[in-house]
Amino acid sequence: MALTILCVSFTLLLLLGVPVAFSIGLSSLATLLYEGLPLAVGFQQMISGMNPFSFLAIPFFIFAGEIMMYGGIADRIVAFAKALAGHVRGGLGMSNVLACTLFGGVSGSPVADVSAMGAVLIPQMKKEGYHADYAVNVTTHASLVGALMPTSHNLIIFTLAASGKVSIAALILAGLVPAAILTVCNLVAAYAVAVKRGYPAGTFPGWAIVGQSFLQSLPGLAIVAIIVVGILSGAFTATESASVAVLWALFLSAVVYRRLTREQFLKAAAKAVKTTGTVLLLIGISSMFGYLIGLYGVAELTGKMLSGLSSEPWVIFLWVNIILFVLGTFLDMAATILICTPIFLPICQQYGMSTEQFGIVMLINCALGLNTPPVGTTQFVGCTIGEISVGEVMKTIWPFYGALVAALMLVTYVPGFAMWLPNLLLK
Repeated sequence: MALTILCVSFTLLLLLGVPVAFSIGLSSLATLLYEGLPLAVGFQQMISGMNPFSFLAIPFFIFAGEIMMYGGIADRIVAFAKALAGHVRGGLGMSNVLACTLFGGVSGSPVADVSAMGAVLIPQMKKEGYHADYAVNVTTHASLVGALMPTSHNLIIFTLAASGKVSIAALILAGLVPAAILTVCNLVAAYAVAVKRGYPAGTFPGWAIVGQSFLQSLPGLAIVAIIVVGILSGAFTATESASVAVLWALFLSAVVYRRLTREQFLKAAAKAVKTTGTVLLLIGISSMFGYLIGLYGVAELTGKMLSGLSSEPWVIFLWVNIILFVLGTFLDMAATILICTPIFLPICQQYGMSTEQFGIVMLINCALGLNTPPVGTTQFVGCTIGEISVGEVMKTIWPFYGALVAALMLVTYVPGFAMWLPNLLLK
């Protein structure tokens, strides 16, 4: 009965439009009251959930991304992407994919990626004759790659949700090849739609211009290499790498590019504080929810239910993907990771999927949820910038959506894509 109260009340609150964090918290409190447990138990779980020292990486990574968005790094990345890919058919679309991928690598946030790249590229694409739905779809789908990049704070959240069963270094390495696969799939989709619609090809500026724009963007892009090399070499921990990212972003924006004003710095700090507060609130409340999930053996019950459907690993993985995708359309990314990992990680491990591979599968599903209503944060931001309704964008989303689903299936059923780098460099 307690489990029924927990699940039904949570679902009803979501359907009533109550924010996710409050839906999780209120359903958890209702269950504690029904069981007669002290409410202090729930609040102790919340505090302990937010306490790990490694969580200092979350505000640092968020702050670094905000500084990079305001500090002129985005403009240089856009210039490099346009020089490299702007000459092919639908060149601005291809440039958009590359720019979003590169900026996602330095910001680690799909939402920040859409905000920064979309503000520059979507109006420019519309001005050059590209349809608004194409410009928005290209931008929002390409930005999702940021969820897998080394600067993504969602990687840190997954390590907590996995109860320390995975190292952050292994998870960072596991995400690099899938991120490249997602980018290739986005490029294929963008090119195919551009050819079908007859979008024009640009003029190749020459390798000298490409090289020059690359060198100008290189300091910003270097943050990915600094983080990966620093962690693998033991020069600093994941938490320390996040602080290094902030220092590097400040140095580039304020000293090298000289684009970060006092007002912009304060805006970046305010947005980082707001985002960090939201994420940590979700983490704390989800820890209370996760405690109840463990108490009632939800993982075991779900495992038995899926085992009753099939004993074939590929069928189990397919069902897990479907469930994660559906939940990701209603829940925030952090909430989905924190709630679903303790349930589905043991099931997938039982059928042969490693923790690192499951983490990347989880992040891709959550990223797809960011671009799917009713939550669809990145899509709403993109549609606002493109001045087009979500309904219009959804009519032509399928080539881009299909490309990302294909990438998800590859990562799910071919373990080597996620595990090659961790096995090569850490074992």
